[in-house]
Amino acid sequence: MSVSQWFSNFCDNIRIESNDVQTIQNRYKYITSRINFDYYNSSSSTDHSLYIGSYGRDTEIYTSDIDMLVELPYATYEKYNSYSTNGQSALLQEVKTVLARTYSTSRLKGDGQIVSIPFTDGITFEVLPTFLNNDGSYTYPNSNNGGSWKTTDPKAEIKAIKEMNDQCNGNLKRLCRMMRAWKIKCNVNISGILIDILAYRFISSWENRDKSYLYYDWMSRDFFKYLSDQDANQTKWKVMGSGRYIDFNGAFINKASDAYTTAVEAISKESNYPTTAKSKWREIYGSKFPS
Repeated sequence: MSVSQWFSNFCDNIRIESNDVQTIQNRYKYITSRINFDYYNSSSSTDHSLYIGSYGRDTEIYTSDIDMLVELPYATYEKYNSYSTNGQSALLQEVKTVLARTYSTSRLKGDGQIVSIPFTDGITFEVLPTFLNNDGSYTYPNSNNGGSWKTTDPKAEIKAIKEMNDQCNGNLKRLCRMMRAWKIKCNVNISGILIDILAYRFISSWENRDKSYLYYDWMSRDFFKYLSDQDANQTKWKVMGSGRYIDFNGAFINKASDAYTTAVEAISKESNYPTTAKSKWREIYGSKFPS
């Protein structure tokens, strides 16, 4: 089996299982239908909702948390914006009550910005109530610290990832997923959105970005080097597409440096000692990398 086939198999192995995808789609439709019935007197299972977060960007590898937004009528915003204190918290409680009509046996929780719906199979839906703005962004409630309204633009972030992925032969999304496997295997302190930000920046100028699996060992090596060279003191990172900033420190840098060293060693063994090379890649990526 060639190096190219190793990484092709690995990328297939870390995709979300098709049965889980179907389960997620069914629940997404039920949640959407509930919102549309109560707020729009509609039976649609697709209107006024959107996958967001890693699942929405198609860079996720596990199904534990599925983020989605639901768009509510502007009149609902006016109602809760007129509250003298924390209308945002009251809005979350209303959405929680609405969703409980479908998931009455679930332990729903409305807190912070989302309504959480945990399922017994370990999948949790985190539902963000929003209001569509004229520029395509969304306003959403933040019930913390007395309540406030915040703005997000997930469509712009999803579009930026998709367009870059199309330009680089599908390599961006696969790199993002591979790095999530590394994050889990090596217990790396880095968020999913920061993985996507840094992968986006890296691959936009990587010289082999249009190649395929044959270059994935080099892509891994070069990206770990890129991560290890980040400024350890940087705490704010600009998100592709939307231009918002997230807060995160450089706690991942040391483990990225370790992974770079291991990747260099793995590459040096690929021709003459393939079994050793694969074991080194498994040290980085875990058991879903071929042995």
